[in-house]
Amino acid sequence: MKKVTGMGGVFFKCDDPQSMNKWYAKKLGMTTNEYGTTFEWRHADDPSIKGSTAWCTFPQDTKYFNPSTKPFMINYRVDNIVALVNELKKDDVTIIDEIVEYDYGKFIHILDPEGNIIELWEPS
Repeated sequence: MKKVTGMGGVFFKCDDPQSMNKWYAKKLGMTTNEYGTTFEWRHADDPSIKGSTAWCTFPQDTKYFNPSTKPFMINYRVDNIVALVNELKKDDVTIIDEIVEYDYGKFIHILDPEGNIIELWEPS
């Protein structure tokens, strides 16, 4: 079974998310909005399939990364989130929440051994 298939996104805390988005837009040419930006790309093994990677700023007081105390969160794209979560549970990996499903995919959060929160995403 394939597990992680790629990077889904990078999320980090900052003092002023709006100013950071503007800085990245002006200095590095990133097209940003209030949530950050999305980089679109095509799968190397099948260029007809589109993918995306998110880049988002969050305020310092966000609870979205809890229980991690780290100022960032990485999102990994996965192939079969249900099967992967079942494997992770058997391996005693800390699962933070339950799988939730939106129009754009399924998500769950886990912790690595050093307390870094990881968001797993199975795109729709």
